Amino acid sequence: MAKKKGQQADNLQELESALTKTERFIEENQKPITYVVGAIIIVVIAYLGFTRFYLHPREQEAQSQMFMAENYFERDSFNLAINGDGNYLGFLDIIDDYGMTKSANLAKYYTGISYLHLGQYEDALDYLKGFKTKDLLLGPIAEGARGDAKLELGDMEEALKHYKKAYSMNENELTTPVYMMKAARLLETMDELEDALALYQEIKNKYPETNEGQNVDKYIARVEIKLG
Repeated sequence: MAKKKGQQADNLQELESALTKTERFIEENQKPITYVVGAIIIVVIAYLGFTRFYLHPREQEAQSQMFMAENYFERDSFNLAINGDGNYLGFLDIIDDYGMTKSANLAKYYTGISYLHLGQYEDALDYLKGFKTKDLLLGPIAEGARGDAKLELGDMEEALKHYKKAYSMNENELTTPVYMMKAARLLETMDELEDALALYQEIKNKYPETNEGQNVDKYIARVEIKLG
């Protein structure tokens, strides 16, 4: 019992000693600590003020300005969507004028997809590369679009990498089987038949209710014939 009390007393002394050292440190460095804390407070206030009084209003303005460009995009009027019509801004204007907003980031996606449809594949890659998102559907679609652009430019290996990344990002019935099918068909074209077959069969097993799953049997049969 005496030993236990002795240990408790030692622990208490160590704690008191640590507190004393901390207090001494604070006293000796009071001014620098005050400056650091003050600087942190100023940065936080500045950030909150910037977000509330500048960025948020700019975001709202960008969304309203981008409405017509999105409308043109939905109607497949890609040139008007990208460049505007003289009365309403295009996606490139949104990117230039509202660069720090979420709308400008989204405009990069729209611009990349628009250039892809217009056959301007290098431009498509530039804007799709600049698009950042955590969206579970837009992420794979943008990655798959990069694969489409690379394939059109004749770079099958890079296209395959993008397709694989696209179908691995977020497993779902909307995008995963689409990019699995693109990867499988590309593998077949590259004469990597066993890998293509494995991917076709995975589509059949995992996504039988999707359009790709319902049509994959003919691809499986074709590869099996090739393999002999």
